Amino acid sequence: MIEGYRAVEVLYHNYLTGLILTTVSRRSGADAAELVFRTFRRQHLEKFLPGLAKLGLSALPHAVACAQYHYLSNHLGGVRVEYMYESDRKAWVRYVPPRWIYDGATICGVPTEVSSAMLRGWHAHNGVSLGNPRLGFVCTKQTPAGQPGLEGYYLEYDRDLAPDERLRFAPEEDGPDFDPARAPRLEGADWPQERLLKITRNYAMDYVRTILPVLAETFGGAEAARLGGVTGRLIGMQYYAETAGLLGISGRGPEDFAEYLVRMGRAQEDRIESAREGDEIVVRQHTWRLMQGVASPPAAVFDSWNELWRGALSVHNRRLVLDVRRRLDQGDACFEWRVRPKSP
Repeated sequence: MIEGYRAVEVLYHNYLTGLILTTVSRRSGADAAELVFRTFRRQHLEKFLPGLAKLGLSALPHAVACAQYHYLSNHLGGVRVEYMYESDRKAWVRYVPPRWIYDGATICGVPTEVSSAMLRGWHAHNGVSLGNPRLGFVCTKQTPAGQPGLEGYYLEYDRDLAPDERLRFAPEEDGPDFDPARAPRLEGADWPQERLLKITRNYAMDYVRTILPVLAETFGGAEAARLGGVTGRLIGMQYYAETAGLLGISGRGPEDFAEYLVRMGRAQEDRIESAREGDEIVVRQHTWRLMQGVASPPAAVFDSWNELWRGALSVHNRRLVLDVRRRLDQGDACFEWRVRPKSP
């Protein structure tokens, strides 16, 4: 199952990045920034306060608690991040290249305004969620601007902040060096590899679970299906070989691709099976853990997500077709895919 967790993380991690880049290239940097802002604000509202409590940080001074939260939660998710304590009212965090969300050369396609949107969506809202109107975030470095990482500090001011003061930019400032010996430590550092890989899988899945509905809310269903669909097809094609290798899929027949879907589904902890019916292989998935907790996801969410598998199939064997016959997101008891040869 370790290889399965890794395959899921690879696919969804790159799907998240691809959705941002597709919005940049097919709409605009401003639209991508709005998408990122809304995605990270929703993530913040769902996860920040429960995460503070789960990590045992709620009793710390607010600036310190926020910086430690970003260090610990992102570190567990496989992100390179550093934490530096300066005082109870000032604590630093630095996301070090290679940046997780913009892996490899994709960083070259990310406008600085998209990086800033993440800070507006999450970091600038921490004080609001904590009920502390004096707490803000000061950004001192941004990677897309050619600076060595995303860096900044939480600061508790001597006065209440206006909404436009909760995020400030100070590129002339430089953060202290990271000392691993002084960094907070979580029990998770000693967890077995399988548990850690499951956490990184969940980290990537959670972002896709959030961004796909936000895509539909931001641009409408038809445009979301267009953006999410082309991204899904491209990512499915680009990462099929790697994910199939991790899952041990080597054949090119319809039953082999059905087995790919089954192993991917089980690695996401979904209930799924396949069976042959005549010339077709039928795959039935009875749960959709990716969208668990999302009330009535728009049809565009499924349509976008399904293109991951159509893209993957086009590389597995371009002479095969993936049909969708039933859809759990529309009230059926399961998803039902049929893998078959193309008609003559």
